[in-house]
Amino acid sequence: MTVVKICGVITFADALSAAEAGADMLGLNFFKRSPRYLEPDAAREIAAGLRAQLGSACPLLVGVFVNEVVGRVSQTMEIVGLNFAQLSGDESGEMLKEMRGVGFKGIRPRDRAEALDDAAYYLKAQATDSRAPSLLLDAHHPTLYGGTGEQASVDIALAVRAQVPRLMLAGGMTPDNVAYIVHEVQPWGVDVASGVEVDGQPGRKDAAKMRAFINAVRTARKDGD
Repeated sequence: MTVVKICGVITFADALSAAEAGADMLGLNFFKRSPRYLEPDAAREIAAGLRAQLGSACPLLVGVFVNEVVGRVSQTMEIVGLNFAQLSGDESGEMLKEMRGVGFKGIRPRDRAEALDDAAYYLKAQATDSRAPSLLLDAHHPTLYGGTGEQASVDIALAVRAQVPRLMLAGGMTPDNVAYIVHEVQPWGVDVASGVEVDGQPGRKDAAKMRAFINAVRTARKDGD
């Protein structure tokens, strides 16, 4: 079954809606320049509320960090109660190693060659927990770190997937196109943020879009099996 991560959640209501729609992972963004940024205390309230209401059915919680020091990442993970850390900036492989198996890298390669080089480099310190992706592949943008709505290349995704045990694909997916992408690439997981949001409101999720997105993923993978 293809893992679905709903990223950039900023309210408890939206987080609960995503969980009830069938999301396997929720992404909480701790990059201060992001319109989806959450203060750690606010994220802790969301996490505690979800676990109190859902128990073991609570989705895995992923913190999204950009060019943050390891100490701050670890501190935030402890405060919030995160399962994993997604490093989506210009972090080194050495920093990923310091995450001791609970971190995974998000890359935004410019082309196929760069994508394969990045994959080989970061896989040396991939997450040891099989519930986490080995690598996240996002669309390239010269200045922004994800959540752009731009679509990753299918050709690049296929090349990386051949080298990566658990590839999570992000970038420009919506309820209308995700079935095609899952069918073509067959990634381990998919990550969506802007594609399931209320129009013009970054971070605010549309419950109907989330349900449609997850249903499209499930249907596409079933048809492709």
